[in-house]
Amino acid sequence: MIRARRIWVTAATVLAVAGGSPGLAQAAQPSDARPITTTADSDGGLPPGWRIAGGGGDRQLVWRSTKPVPMGDARVDFYAGDRLLGHPAPGKDGRTFRLDLQQADPKADLTDLQVRSGGRELNAAGRVDTSNGKRSAAATPPARLPANSVDPGKPGSYRTSTGEYDLDPVTLPGFPEPVEMKAVVVAPKGATGKRPLALFLHGRHPTCYAGDDIEGDWPCPQGTKPIPSYRGYLADQQLLASQGYVTVSISANGINGQDWAAEDGGAQARSSLVRQHLARWADWAANPASAPAVVRNGPKADLSRVLLVGHSRGGEGVNRAAMDSLYPPPAAQDGYHGPVRWHIRGTVLIGPTIFGQNPVADVPSATILPGCDGDVSDLQGEVYVDGTRGVSRGAALHSAVYVVGADHNFFNSEWTPGQAEAPAWDDFFEDPDQRDAVCSPGTATRLTADQQHKAGSTYIAAAARLFVAGDDRVRPLLDGSGKRAPSADPARVLTHAVGAKRAGGFLPDGKMSVTGGKLCAVVDPSPAKACLGADTNGSSPHFAQWDTTHEVGRRAVALKWSAAGSAVKVRPGAPVSLGGAKDLSLRVIVPPNSTGTRLGVSLTDTHGKRATLGDVKVDGLPGTERTSSYWAREVRVPLAAATRAGLDLKHIKSLDLTPRSRSGQAWLMDAWGWRSGTPAVTAPALPRVDLGRLTVKEGDSGVRTYKVPVQVSGRGSGQVRLYVLDPVTGGEKEQLVTVHPGGNDINVSVKVAGNTRFSYGTQDDVVVKAVRGAVIGAHRGGVLVEDDDPMPSVTVTPVTDRVTEGQPLRWKMTLSEPADVDLGVSFGILPVTDGPELSTKDVDPQWLAENTGEEPDPERPLSSLQYLSLFGYVPTGELNAEVTLPTITDHVTEPTESVRFQQLNDNGEPQEGGAILNGTVLDAS
Repeated sequence: MIRARRIWVTAATVLAVAGGSPGLAQAAQPSDARPITTTADSDGGLPPGWRIAGGGGDRQLVWRSTKPVPMGDARVDFYAGDRLLGHPAPGKDGRTFRLDLQQADPKADLTDLQVRSGGRELNAAGRVDTSNGKRSAAATPPARLPANSVDPGKPGSYRTSTGEYDLDPVTLPGFPEPVEMKAVVVAPKGATGKRPLALFLHGRHPTCYAGDDIEGDWPCPQGTKPIPSYRGYLADQQLLASQGYVTVSISANGINGQDWAAEDGGAQARSSLVRQHLARWADWAANPASAPAVVRNGPKADLSRVLLVGHSRGGEGVNRAAMDSLYPPPAAQDGYHGPVRWHIRGTVLIGPTIFGQNPVADVPSATILPGCDGDVSDLQGEVYVDGTRGVSRGAALHSAVYVVGADHNFFNSEWTPGQAEAPAWDDFFEDPDQRDAVCSPGTATRLTADQQHKAGSTYIAAAARLFVAGDDRVRPLLDGSGKRAPSADPARVLTHAVGAKRAGGFLPDGKMSVTGGKLCAVVDPSPAKACLGADTNGSSPHFAQWDTTHEVGRRAVALKWSAAGSAVKVRPGAPVSLGGAKDLSLRVIVPPNSTGTRLGVSLTDTHGKRATLGDVKVDGLPGTERTSSYWAREVRVPLAAATRAGLDLKHIKSLDLTPRSRSGQAWLMDAWGWRSGTPAVTAPALPRVDLGRLTVKEGDSGVRTYKVPVQVSGRGSGQVRLYVLDPVTGGEKEQLVTVHPGGNDINVSVKVAGNTRFSYGTQDDVVVKAVRGAVIGAHRGGVLVEDDDPMPSVTVTPVTDRVTEGQPLRWKMTLSEPADVDLGVSFGILPVTDGPELSTKDVDPQWLAENTGEEPDPERPLSSLQYLSLFGYVPTGELNAEVTLPTITDHVTEPTESVRFQQLNDNGEPQEGGAILNGTVLDAS
């Protein structure tokens, strides 16, 4: 057992050790690796709350919060500095998280250990760290926008009926326990003909409760009840049903209770569950008599007009369901194998995750970004907009809907205090000593739960009316045209979009040159290259990190000026066509809380003609260090001046942005030719890429070569960017690959050398992302190598276990055979049962501080110290090591004293029947 506050520790832990008899050793790090260190404590040991547990191939890095960490949708991640170590598994206590250290190479430094969730660092209590936060002045809400001509938040003419169905559960690949098929249906009364169907999927939340206690298990333990998260969208369902939609909200507790082990966070499983329900609805539409009563009593659902609504991980789930409905996944990983008898017209994604960063480019989407999201706080759902650019035809509208002052949970009434059946909470953690100027309750910008839910209902209805009903009058509410829906008042809701009838993009992700400013990297560890430095007060949804330390092609144009008038020229690699466009639409980020940033906009064509289009004004969002408020505002300038000047709008060579403000900073995400309208979307035939994971044994001899499993299905060809992650450095090598169905275009090999000496397993990872004309299903795969050699046994015998004070107590450890890694054992202090016990003033004070963080005064028995252990390590390739306890001469006459240690188990507790180390210290006087 390796405890906190050691000078250095190895990436392994103690197993059985028997004093004087054979036992098992603990796997430590290889001798050629640097010591695993942290800089969190002055003595260089692991920070409080961290330890290493397990042994051999089961070694784990463990973090325990001082308070339960609420179960949410964002992953809890372990980092060493800026390097992602992996995604730990949560314990049942809600406080303990364990990372299998096969995910992190043993040669890697565990320096500057951090816990992050949703892009934010957590403190010892499992909350967003506000210790370095600066008090901000009261934030001002954005100006109220003019009302749109149509308000989709107004209830329709139909009364509604509500009921539930509960079918036999289904088994999904990778999930040991069956998953429920349960849902609540809200339908219009008296509606004739077939009606469009809206399906809701909730996100990741605790699964079960009893009184004030909550659980994340599945099935629910005896004495607890399932949390009805699926009933949290009844208000949204009732609004849509009043407007003529059949709605169904499905339960996914069975996935939430098991998805911690899924490499994709459960995205494929949620897709399978959604399509299982859609298949039942297709059956019932074809044979109404077979439907449950609640379905039979409503109008027939029109499966050719389906809207999917997903919250948090449910958002990623419905995105995958839309993908899988167009481009089927590999059968082995899918939980639905029937025909697709539905047409998904669009998706609404509420505070969604997108761990794979694999949006579906050809299905329209509206992504709601909660400005005070304390769960998915990096607002990574922006990738559902930015990540579609250039991937396919660009006809589908992809909208980002930023709701100022909204948290993550309150879009679901069953996650809202005072409305929920089970315990619920505000996910934006409130620190009484560090109130947030934007998101603390009672501020001018923070919404109440009812205000937030009303805004959510309104914009879900807006997406339904545009994507399913085809009413283009609601498009200005979603596409950055600067209109508001009065039903959502007093919420301030801002939007921007890509796709639809935009054309001719100035995209920093492609070939481009910039003068007067610079192309910055969205994700890069270098402060000189990154768009936002690590010391930035806040973060940007556009710059959400993925599985790599840097990404090729994700860029923005950075502008910074101290005087007005110096133009920044943006020149794409090929001329841009703005033919047929009415305006030039730009998405521009400015710092939060800033006002009055003005930029002059000019165009130059390939003939050298130049026209100044006019100025745009951009204000920042309300923001603090805890919000993701570096978010692009969409601004437009008419192209009329370019037409009058005779520019050839089909051949534009460059775009100039000239600051009019005295000083400032801005980032251009993109610029497009814009005109009104929402075109029909037809998904093209595309190749789909899915990576797999191969698990192999190391073997006893020879070198074997294994290939990372890759499946390319679908039709046509497309480009993807492949990243091969280095398990030692944390870096990556990238390659642009053209893929074809059934081809071997992606070929990543891993060489495995076999031997008969014990060592660690290793994990080699590969990730992939679509670039053009392709879709990505399972974005992550690789080869997991399991060591198949037994761990050496160890014997421990006394060397000098009876000494005069000032001399060390010593015990010898001997391995049965050498290993290819350092091996160690640990022993925890026990109270002495017979006679005086060695005290804190009988041992070296520096040793005491390094091992326990304690001072000698006041004098007290060693067994009273919580974190005192003895450690011994046998270096790689060697057989012997010593365990020592240094004593000092204290010049005080005292009786003979003794000390006892016992072998610890994997949890750092005394192991039953474990070895006992006894030591006796004689007085020197």
